[in-house]
Amino acid sequence: MRIINCRGYELEKAQPNTSEDFFNRSEVTFEDDGQEKTLHVLYIRYYDENFSEYIPTLSGQTDPIFEIGEKNITFKDLVAITCLIKNPSFRQRKRIYINTPEELAGYFEGVNIPKVREIFEGLHNQGTYKLSSPLQFLAQPS
Repeated sequence: MRIINCRGYELEKAQPNTSEDFFNRSEVTFEDDGQEKTLHVLYIRYYDENFSEYIPTLSGQTDPIFEIGEKNITFKDLVAITCLIKNPSFRQRKRIYINTPEELAGYFEGVNIPKVREIFEGLHNQGTYKLSSPLQFLAQPS
């Protein structure tokens, strides 16, 4: 699988009577078996604002999580790629919605965030990143 893009952003109201401005979307675009796909992950913005409270590997961390060149990589940029690493079957999905902070924390559990930085470095330096095995991004038991 080849990662083409990872990004996150805050939704804005399309209509005055909608609640989009309470949500964030994280996306990962990738090529799988010659086909380009995008996984969209929707979650409540509150989780983004308080992620270090319920994700132990990011405890005490604030945005940006890290910088690659001139680009700040924020929590919302990490969510979709982390979900894809943790659950490779999401390659067959277009959208997922994260309902609870515990569900979000579960996707980050055991994921080696400093190693995930390699994906963003590859995207910055080469424009794509070849993800041969999601297992290489999971923390090894000590």
